[in-house]
Amino acid sequence: MRLTLHTDYALRMLMLLALEPEGLHTIANVAERYRISRNHLMKVAQTLIQGGFVKSVRGRHGGLKLAKQPVEIKIGAVIRATEDGFTLVECFDKRKCTCIVLQVCGLRRPLDEAVGAFLSVLDGVSLADICQNPGRASRMRRLLAETDAVAV
Repeated sequence: MRLTLHTDYALRMLMLLALEPEGLHTIANVAERYRISRNHLMKVAQTLIQGGFVKSVRGRHGGLKLAKQPVEIKIGAVIRATEDGFTLVECFDKRKCTCIVLQVCGLRRPLDEAVGAFLSVLDGVSLADICQNPGRASRMRRLLAETDAVAV
C-alpha cells in the first residue's frame, strides 16, 4: 500500500500547525519550510479545510491554523479525507473489475481486512501523539527552523 503525496503533504502541514499553534501559517511559508510545491500545497490545504481539520483566516494577515485540538485529529480520519480510495487490487472496484475468478477468489477478503486493520491502527493515533512529544517536537522545530534559514 502506498499513500499519495497529497496525504504526505497534508500530514506535514498538520504537524507544522500543531507544533506552532500560536500563529497563522501561510501556504507559501509552509511550502518554503518543507521545500514542497506551493501549488500542490494549496490543493492540500483546501482538502484539509473541507475536512474540518484546518481553518482558513482570510485577509492581509490571514493564514491557516488547526480547526481542532491536535488530540482530536485522528490520523486515520486525515488519511480517509486525503486519499481517493484504497483500491489495492482491481476487484476492489467492481465497476472496473475484469477478473474472471472474482466469484471464487479468496484474496479480496484478507486484503480488505488488511486495509481495515491499517486504518484502525491510525484511528487510534492522534496528531498530538505524533508531534507533541517534547523531545520530538523540539527536534522538528529545529529542523524546520534550519529550513527557514536556508530559504532566506
